[in-house]
Amino acid sequence: QVQLVESGGGLVQAGGRLRLSCAASGRTFSSYSMGWFRQAPGKEREFAAAISWSGGNTYYADFVKGRFTLSRDNAKNTVYLQMNSLKPADTAVYYCAAVMDRGGYYTVPSQYDYWGQGTQVTVSS
Repeated sequence: QVQLVESGGGLVQAGGRLRLSCAASGRTFSSYSMGWFRQAPGKEREFAAAISWSGGNTYYADFVKGRFTLSRDNAKNTVYLQMNSLKPADTAVYYCAAVMDRGGYYTVPSQYDYWGQGTQVTVSS
């Protein structure tokens, strides 16, 4: 069982930056691939970024490439999503998720086994 707790959301002006954190419980954190998704009101949950168990591989949705950076610290059981050059369109609830890493990329919500409660990110124009 893995429990995930996100933090770091908030209100920021367009062009600003935020760093989201996702702290995981459990001793097998390093076995999991981690992902970030977001969901805006009235829209489906969409993939933003994923990182392999080692941190050696990352994968980003086109709309975040060059602006968001995903990293992890397995010693701290934490993943970080650095978000720069934020746009109003980035406004959403951001969720982190975990899935046992079996190789490959995980970009579909149904592939993930564990979810956090989400953290709100609001970007004003």
